[in-house]
Amino acid sequence: MEVLEGALGLLLLVLVLWDVFQTIVVPRPTPGWFRLGRYVVRGTWRAVRAFGRDDVGTRHGQLLGLFAPAATIMLLVTWLTSLIVGYGLILYALRDQLRPIPPDLGTAIYFAASSVLTLGYGDVVADGTMARFVVIAAAATGLGIVALVVTFLFSLYASYQRREIPVVLLQAKAGAPPSAVVLLENLARMDASARLPDFFVEWERWAAEVLDSHVAYPLLGYFRSSHDNLSWISALGTVLDTASLVLTTIEGVPRGHAELVKSVGSHLVEDITNLGFKGRATDGIDRAAFDAVYARLDAAGYRLAPADRAWADFSAARVTYAPGLEAMAGYWAVPSTSWFGRSEPLRSPTHRREEVA
Repeated sequence: MEVLEGALGLLLLVLVLWDVFQTIVVPRPTPGWFRLGRYVVRGTWRAVRAFGRDDVGTRHGQLLGLFAPAATIMLLVTWLTSLIVGYGLILYALRDQLRPIPPDLGTAIYFAASSVLTLGYGDVVADGTMARFVVIAAAATGLGIVALVVTFLFSLYASYQRREIPVVLLQAKAGAPPSAVVLLENLARMDASARLPDFFVEWERWAAEVLDSHVAYPLLGYFRSSHDNLSWISALGTVLDTASLVLTTIEGVPRGHAELVKSVGSHLVEDITNLGFKGRATDGIDRAAFDAVYARLDAAGYRLAPADRAWADFSAARVTYAPGLEAMAGYWAVPSTSWFGRSEPLRSPTHRREEVA
């Protein structure tokens, strides 16, 4: 029994330390057959979503907004608790080297907790060499994990702020939820269509940074925007829709940077969905919706390609990223990325002014 208890404790310690190493230290996704953090976060997210699966209103949105910060604390608690139980099992297997000898496993876990949390009450002390080594290791790993999680939290918030600032700035140009049609109309109205290449350069850098940070630390995906009707997913969808329209429908605008941002953005969507963050995708666009967009762009003063060719090219371009974006929006319960469709009627400038008023 002593050997079995020690082996179980050692196995639990290895699982915890390996999970911490993969989650925080390694800056890239690392597959594993058993990851404590992954199951805790995703399982809890499914439970939270179950309370309001079809409700994306303010109250449920606030609950979902609390999830990511709470998940970080939950990971710390899970890792510390697992460490305490693991060291408790090992110390119980070495109970002959403790004074007084723990009468049961609960007392050994209590001593492990005081060691991991560096409380040091002194009511139980290690008297043997191996037990002393275990106690020192418990204190070192406990302090180390707390320090790593605190550093991890600051890193997450720094990446979150860099992600959200361009999303908030996009609202002034594209509305909330953002719309590629409104964005292009506003740029034409302000005689700023020539700045589209610069716009695409900014969002190409943004997409590259989000790709790097969110693939390395998937917990960032659960952090929601602090503003209503905004999300990094819908912002990305707006930028990709805008780039696709420039590439397939709008003529007379430089296309090089539009192609680059579409490439990086589509890569971002593919890599995030490959991590398993997939929900149920919504229906795609139809010709009637595209014709309404086409008419509005024409009224805004853009020079357009023939409608039939533009529709075929645009639908082919959008299918490379839209299903993945919609699936991500479904998983994280954020507003749909679609700027036309069943879930969100195509908005006109008049409707947008009414929303602002």
